[in-house]
Amino acid sequence: MTRDKAAPPGIDLNVPSVARVYDYFLGGKDNFEVDRKVAEHALRITPDGPAAGQANRAFLRRVIRFLVTEAGIDQFLDLGSGLPTQGNVHEVATEHNPAARVVYVDNDPIVLTHGRALLAAEGTATVIQADVREPQEILNDPDVRRFLDFDRPIGLLLFAILHHLGDDEDPRAVAAELIDAMPSGSYVAISHFRDPGERDPEGSRKAREVERVFNESLGTGRWRTDEEILAFADGLTVLEPGLVPLAEWRPDPDALAPQQTDTYHTFVGLLARKP
Repeated sequence: MTRDKAAPPGIDLNVPSVARVYDYFLGGKDNFEVDRKVAEHALRITPDGPAAGQANRAFLRRVIRFLVTEAGIDQFLDLGSGLPTQGNVHEVATEHNPAARVVYVDNDPIVLTHGRALLAAEGTATVIQADVREPQEILNDPDVRRFLDFDRPIGLLLFAILHHLGDDEDPRAVAAELIDAMPSGSYVAISHFRDPGERDPEGSRKAREVERVFNESLGTGRWRTDEEILAFADGLTVLEPGLVPLAEWRPDPDALAPQQTDTYHTFVGLLARKP
């Protein structure tokens, strides 16, 4: 059995973390026994969970590459960024534009600890600890204001974060407040768990079952319909191919066709532009 290293101050090893569960799915080492138990429980229902995490990471890389090379975006606000792992936003962005700047935001203290250690020598990126449910706290943070120029377009990244807000937390209002603060010409990227509904009754049943597990163990997780997800982009121009399974969003020409598993259809994404 793997022995967990000592947790940084402020970490309760009896409480699982979304960021650390996701880290486990990606094959990372910054997770604890409580996180692995939740992940393994979820894997009994959806064995392709790690593939879903990898698909989200690949979607992120393609979105960032497009925004830097084709849309001319050179600054990013990444909310719910999770633990540092290969293919971070700043790595992809600076590969194509060395002047690109990134602010990572997460509410997990481990993300702050590891992120700052990782970025100490970078100079083009920073990380702050904040909660997406408090948009003004993020938007007015001194590091955010120091790193990002709100007079120029920004890439607002909402990868795998809005589905961790319950309906009672009004995620649509949270997204709207963040988007409203973005300058014209900014872009918003969203990935989200989807309930396929009546078009796929069995997939919908499994989505609701995984949702139940998430809410019993992590306390957060909401699989939404296409209409609910698209509502986050109200007032924006959604780029082609629209809201699609992650692997179908502008795949690389030489990419192998992924297996169309249950999770393939229930983890979707979009990119939209603010007029």
